[in-house]
This record gives sequence, C-alpha cells and structure tokens, in this order.
Amino acid sequence: MKTLKSSVSIVAMTLLGIVGANAQEINALVWCDHTDPAFLEPFTESTGIKVNIREYEGTGTALALLEQSNPGDWDVFVVDTTDVKRVAERGILAPLDPADFPLGDVFPEVQLSDYHQIDGVTYAVPEKFGYNAIAFDSSKVSLEKARDIETLFSTDQKGNLIIYDYYLPVISQLALTIGKKPSELTIEDLPAIGEKLEAIRANAALIGDVVTSQTALATGQAGILVGGGEYAVAGLQAEQPNLDWVLPDIGGIRWQQAVGVMAGSEKKDDAKKFVQYILSPEGQARLATSSCYWGMPANSKASLTDEQKTRLRWDEQPAFLANSYPYYSPTEEMDQAMQDLWAEKIQ
Repeated sequence: MKTLKSSVSIVAMTLLGIVGANAQEINALVWCDHTDPAFLEPFTESTGIKVNIREYEGTGTALALLEQSNPGDWDVFVVDTTDVKRVAERGILAPLDPADFPLGDVFPEVQLSDYHQIDGVTYAVPEKFGYNAIAFDSSKVSLEKARDIETLFSTDQKGNLIIYDYYLPVISQLALTIGKKPSELTIEDLPAIGEKLEAIRANAALIGDVVTSQTALATGQAGILVGGGEYAVAGLQAEQPNLDWVLPDIGGIRWQQAVGVMAGSEKKDDAKKFVQYILSPEGQARLATSSCYWGMPANSKASLTDEQKTRLRWDEQPAFLANSYPYYSPTEEMDQAMQDLWAEKIQ
C-alpha cells in the first residue's frame, strides 16, 4: 500500500530474534509493520528461525533491489495485493498450496483470488488490509458528520480538512459521489471529479504525505483527514481518544497487502513457516497492531483484545467490507489523466 510504504525509507538489514548458534535464517523484504520485535520475536522463539528484514518503499524499489540481488538472497516478500500478478509474472514468487494456510478464515471480501492467482495458481496470500476513508478529531467533527461524505464539501469545513497526497484513493473515493465505482471510471468522468477536488481543496488547511497529514490531525491543525483510516489513528487512540476513523456511508476504498515466498528461495519450508505464522491468529493480531501502523487482520480469527477490536471498528467490518472497493488499477492512459487532474486541482 503506497499510503504506508511512502512513510518509511529503506533501512539497513535488521537482525532480530537470534536463537542459538546454529539457528536457521530467512531474509524478508517487508513493510515497516513487519519490523516490530513484538511481531517477529514470538516466531523466532517458537521455531528457532531468525528473520532478517529489510524495509522497502514501493514495488518498483523492491524490484530494483531484487535485480541487484543474487538468486536465493531473499525468501519472503510482502507486497501490495494489486501488484501480486505483476511480480508473479516476472517469476519472482513461488506457487503456494492454499491448503497450507487458513484461507477459509480470511474475510471472503479480502480473499480476492483474482488478485493472488494466475491461471488458478496461488502466488501470495492476503495478510492485512484497511481503508483510505475518513480519519477525524471527534472534538472538532461528530461521528455523524464524518460518516457523511457531503461534510467534505460544506463551506463550514473551510480550513478543517487535511488531504492525504495520493491521487488514487482520494479520486476513487470521490468517484462514489458521482455514482461510479472506481473500476468504472472513464476519462469522461474526470471533469466531474475535478469539481469535487476543487471543493475539498478549498476547505483544506494542508495537503501532505502520511506522516505530515497524521501529525496535522494529531496536533489539532485540522479536524478531518481525507484518505485517512485506522492506519492513521488506531495506534494513537490510547493517548488521544479524540482521534477516530470511519468509512463514509457512501462507501470507501480498501487497501490490502499480501505475502508470498520467493521463487529463488533455497529455504522455502522455513519461508512457508513464516507466512503460516503471519496468517495465524497470534501473528495476525501482532501484525494488525504493529507499532508502525495498525490495520485489519485478514484472518477473521485474529487474537485481538476487545479494546483492539473497538479501535478497529471490528463490529462494523461486515458492512465496511460490503461497502468498500479494492484499489483501482487504471490503464496507463487513465492513470496519467488522473495524475494530471490531481496536479491541476490539488497540488
């Protein structure tokens, strides 16, 4: 998910959970939520397998890193669900046996076999998801108003909006206001979307990346983060209970990440064990509440506490899942047109 990957930089290899001089090791390309010791250490303690991790920013960066690596250097790969086929078609991911993972416990809407399979062969499994929706300060905006997408366009919100600076989820969200599913958008729809972008831009106090926009909301600079969600506020709610998030009643956009085993790995059995841990109830709970960012576990049986479920709006997930759409994958022409519109109306 660009929303989150763009907030981290490539870091040096981090070694965690060493168990014994003869401990086995695997190497994983991951996002920052997988670097939390609270997530990694239980796996090492239970298996004796040490996980060497490296964060990366964007699938393109990961592909460049892989091109510079030797065959067998990497064993596990965390990737945007929308990029699984692109990566698998390059021969980077190994086929997986779905029977090795608790996919029957994964929320049906999140299984997205069309995204994770090629010709019926599975190359990655869903591990975590969330929403580019509305994050807000409940001391400034009521939950009722946050659920109403029309609040974003109201003149009484002037100076109270923060816009997450990523065209794809925000434009996709606004597509719903003109009666279009994101996947149905055409270039002919963009002028109407442009009017909506102008309206939120007029009410914006700030346009920024994840860290900038999250900080602005947390410090009270403005009350609504357009494109925000649980990822931006759930981890902060213990200290700032006024921060909250919700999917608009009109619907919203769902980000999702997946994990697979590298085709060139010489330690596929150990890599598979790590993926199995990630999808286990314990691994899912730890990944969902990672110190880097929170999100929804793909496994509906994740071992979350009641308080954690409350922060993630667990009880509303059936409605949210039914009323949200995976990231839109536009054609090259449409993607460029959307970027041009964003540059014209927002930046």
